[in-house]
Amino acid sequence: MMLTESLRDPFAHAFADTLVDWVDVEVKSAAHPIRAALRARRTIADRVRAALTGLTGGYGTMLSHEEAAWASITFSGTRHAVVLEFCGAEAVAAGEELIERLPDHEFAIPGQLVADATITAVDHRFGAMERLEVTAVLLLLEEEG
Repeated sequence: MMLTESLRDPFAHAFADTLVDWVDVEVKSAAHPIRAALRARRTIADRVRAALTGLTGGYGTMLSHEEAAWASITFSGTRHAVVLEFCGAEAVAAGEELIERLPDHEFAIPGQLVADATITAVDHRFGAMERLEVTAVLLLLEEEG
């Protein structure tokens, strides 16, 4: 179906004697070709998840992500608690590397300063399918001006 056909009045036949059949009706909710090409704006939470995924080399599954507003007298920002799961020997190695690298990693999140990045919990299980679950907590401060 062509775009112009989708914008025609679906009830034009009911008023055929008063309307000319070539009249198009403007529909505000119709998908616009340019709007369809635009992406949704990435949130800070999206950027935190992307940064952690990049740090793990794409290994690991995000089990949860909790975001909470945080403020003091002089600063404001957000606290992010992210739980990642790594299954299999290769993925577990990537998870162990995350544990080692996270505290010293320099994040590049526009408009944000990562004030603290720590691992708060680790659950490592051995067996037929080695599994590692890591909880990382990041404190982000809004950069001024």
